[in-house]
Amino acid sequence: MLQEASVVGLIKTLGIIVLVYYVVKVLSRLFAPFLLRYVSKKAEEKFGGQFNNQRAEPAKKEGEVTIDKMPRQKQSNKDVGDYVDYEEID
Repeated sequence: MLQEASVVGLIKTLGIIVLVYYVVKVLSRLFAPFLLRYVSKKAEEKFGGQFNNQRAEPAKKEGEVTIDKMPRQKQSNKDVGDYVDYEEID
């Protein structure tokens, strides 16, 4: 069967679209605070857990020095050239 588009069908469709738009708008205003609160709690748990793991390290005494990583020693190439000592003349 071939159906033709009618003005009544167009108005119904536009009415349904507008109705759905306003329903979503009202519901988002009602549920947005709950959704944001839920998301912020989850983020707080995630970041708080990471922060607590870092704080679990033993406390260090004041003035105590610790080296976590040894610096790489630079190896100079002796074949680069001669060192020339010079004085700047004014």
